[in-house]
Amino acid sequence: MGGRRPGRVVISEAELEARVAELGRAIARDYAGREPVLVGVLQGAFVFMADLVRAIPIDLATDFVGLQSYEGGAKSSGQVRLVSDLSLPIADRHVLIVEDVVDTGLTLEYLRRNLEARRPRSVRVCVLADKAACRQVPAALDYVGFTIPDVYVVGYGFDYQGFYRNLPYVAALEGG
Repeated sequence: MGGRRPGRVVISEAELEARVAELGRAIARDYAGREPVLVGVLQGAFVFMADLVRAIPIDLATDFVGLQSYEGGAKSSGQVRLVSDLSLPIADRHVLIVEDVVDTGLTLEYLRRNLEARRPRSVRVCVLADKAACRQVPAALDYVGFTIPDVYVVGYGFDYQGFYRNLPYVAALEGG
């Protein structure tokens, strides 16, 4: 991994736990009686989504899409491609995209267009980490866990070349 290791903690385990619980309560309130489909973006969002769905005490469905834009490095390629599609139909359903991070906004914009073409009743977005300073295209975010600085982060689902997803906190990647 070229000497790249987790460094300073950006979001602690306790902060993650508290904020995910708050997001779960807000989503449950907003979607009461609607049975939303939460669409997690693989692979980064799977840890966040697992905790989030347990924090939402209403009936809901889950599904996942696989998108790729990083090609294994620490910089986005700028090209987004669908590598794994939904298994559930979403027409006339309320869809909540669950994403780990929004930085440039390009991946989210691609996914939103793709899902809206399937005619859901609504599409909203829940993101764990917003890197607003990196935005290249507008991104409407309905639920935001944390706004973080423009640093490459690992842990709690975030990875570097497939490593560090299992850390219980979010840390800045250092070295290399």
